[in-house]
Amino acid sequence: MLSEANHLSHQKAPSRREPGFALYIHWPFCLSKCPYCDFNSHVRERVDVARWQRAYLAELERAAAETAGRTLTSVFFGGGTPSLMSPKTAAAILERVRALWPAAPDVEITLEANPGVSEADRFRAFRDAGVNRLSIGVQSLDDAALKFLGRKHSAAEALAAVERAAAIYERYSFDLIYARPGQSVAAWCQELASALRYAGEHLSVYQLTIEPGTAFMTAYQRGDFALPDEDTAADLYETTRDVLGAAGLHAYEISNHARRGAESRHNLTYWRYGDYAGVGPGAHGRLTLGTTKFATRQQRLPETWLADVETQGSGEVERTALDAAERGREMLLMGLRLEEGVDLARFEREAGKPAREFVDARAAGRLADAGLIEWAADALRATEAGRQRLNAVLAALVSR
Repeated sequence: MLSEANHLSHQKAPSRREPGFALYIHWPFCLSKCPYCDFNSHVRERVDVARWQRAYLAELERAAAETAGRTLTSVFFGGGTPSLMSPKTAAAILERVRALWPAAPDVEITLEANPGVSEADRFRAFRDAGVNRLSIGVQSLDDAALKFLGRKHSAAEALAAVERAAAIYERYSFDLIYARPGQSVAAWCQELASALRYAGEHLSVYQLTIEPGTAFMTAYQRGDFALPDEDTAADLYETTRDVLGAAGLHAYEISNHARRGAESRHNLTYWRYGDYAGVGPGAHGRLTLGTTKFATRQQRLPETWLADVETQGSGEVERTALDAAERGREMLLMGLRLEEGVDLARFEREAGKPAREFVDARAAGRLADAGLIEWAADALRATEAGRQRLNAVLAALVSR
C-alpha cells in the first residue's frame, strides 16, 4: 500500500483561460494488439531504433520551425506502447525538444506505460531521460477481466508496477475500464476500493465501448459476449463518480478524476481547445498560425511515415484550415466534457460569435430546463447529468 508522500495539493489549480501549448509524440508499436483498441498501434518483430530516432528529431525540427517562440507546457508520449521505446531515444527526443522550444517551469512530460515487469523495470531510466509523469495502462484489477481484455499482465503485476512508479515519480496515474460483460456495481465498488489504495492524485476510468474494426467488434457481432444494459452502465458511471469523488478525486472530465491541481495538463490543452503539435505515425495536431487554425494529420502506417520523413522531409499528409463554425463545434465537443465547461470569452474568439448565438437556442433552452446544461457568467457547462448524456446534448446544441 502506498504512503501519502506524493501528495500534490501544493500545486496551483489550472486556469480555464490558459490552455497551454502541447506536443504529442506517437510511438506506434505494441507487443500485441488489445481486442478493444482502435488506436494506431502495430505489432512488429523488429524496430530500427536509430532510423526512428532520426525521423522523430527531424519532425521536431519541422514542427518547431512554424511554432517558434511558443512556450511548451506539456509533452505526451502516447501510442502504441511508448514504454517499449528505448529510454535513450526518449532522452534524445526530450533533449531536442528543450533545444527547440522554451518550456514552462512546471512543464509536464508524460509517458504511457504498460505494467509488464520488463517495462516497469525501465521506469527509472525514463525519469532520468526527463519524463516526470507516468500513465500506466492497468485496465483492471481482476485477472479474469484482464484476460478478457487481452492484457498480458496480472493484477498483481499491475499493482507492483504502480508501486514502482509511485516510488520514482511524484506524478503518476493509471487507467481502468468498466462496464465489462457481467460486471456488477458491487464488484466494481470493490475494484475501485482496491484501486484507491494504490492511486496517487489521478485516475482515468473509461467505459468499455465496442469500436469498429476491432477484434471486439467481430466477437460482439458474433454474440460472444454482451455488454451491461444502459441502466447498469449508468449505475456504474455514477458509482465511479461517487466513490472517487468521496476519496477526493473529482471528475474534472467525464473519464478523468484527480485531486484539485493534479489534473493532466496535457489533456486539458486538448479539452480547452489549445494548440498542440502532433508528431509520429497517425498523430493529429491543432495549430494556430497567424489568424488561421489548422487541423493536421500525419501518415498512419509506421513504415510509410518513416519513409516519408526520410525522403520528403515530412510525415504530414493533411493540413486543413478550420473555419469559425468548425472551430466553434470542436470547442464545444471538447470543452463540454470538462466539469469547468467552455470558456465563453475564448469561445467567441474562436467561433467569431457568442456561444448563445452559435448554439441552437431552442435546444439550449430545453437542455437548460431539463438540468443538462447551465450558463454561467463566464462559461457554458454540461451538468453532471448532462455529461452522462453528452452525445445527446452535443447533438442537440450543434444540430444546425
